[in-house]
Amino acid sequence: MPTQRTVTIIAILGLLAFILGQAATLHVHPFERRAEARTVTVQDLPTAETLPKDDGEARILDAIAQAREGQRFANVSDDDGRLLRQLTEAINAQHVVELGTSTGESGLWFSLALRKTGGRLHTFDIDPDRLAVARENFRKAGVADLITIHEGDAHVEAPKLTEPIDLLFLDAEKEGYDAYLRELLPRVRPGGLILAHNMRRPTPNPRYLEAITSDPNLDTSFLLMDGAGMGLTLKKR
Repeated sequence: MPTQRTVTIIAILGLLAFILGQAATLHVHPFERRAEARTVTVQDLPTAETLPKDDGEARILDAIAQAREGQRFANVSDDDGRLLRQLTEAINAQHVVELGTSTGESGLWFSLALRKTGGRLHTFDIDPDRLAVARENFRKAGVADLITIHEGDAHVEAPKLTEPIDLLFLDAEKEGYDAYLRELLPRVRPGGLILAHNMRRPTPNPRYLEAITSDPNLDTSFLLMDGAGMGLTLKKR
């Protein structure tokens, strides 16, 4: 028969086995933890919206909401607009150039940043009817003093600008993107940004895609590709 000491040792070993077993279930190996983790999808994220910090910002956001009830033509989404504002404010842009004013919604997003950076927007469009709507939207938002509107062919008029460009936004006719880049890249300051709308839909200009991804002086990422898509290109220092 087992001695009392043998029984005690067996009991202790059993208790240790139980404790180690419990610990193994509580402390999962990091690799196993990663394997078990659920992938976060866009639907899992909270809805992003711009909340007004002050009365001026509230007025601009209200003007954007009103603009969406009128003549839309081609304009940016909320996600696109927030990105325009965020990048403009992040680089403290003083000189923003936009090709393709449309009815001014993107200009309103830019103005959210420019009223803080002290910068200006030069926006170009060839359509006088759209520009008339844009002017009224800028007036309602109280930002007309931050924006210079240029009516005419941007291929002709935009290269006349002499001030270094901090941020260039391409949102005019898509087949002209590569020409706009050739015409205005020399004006973009080192460290400046080129943003190009519609990198997913409609079908982007293949010559532009080649230009921004094959030049060693440029570095490009593609963002918000679940929507219209945005190309973000840095002109390296």
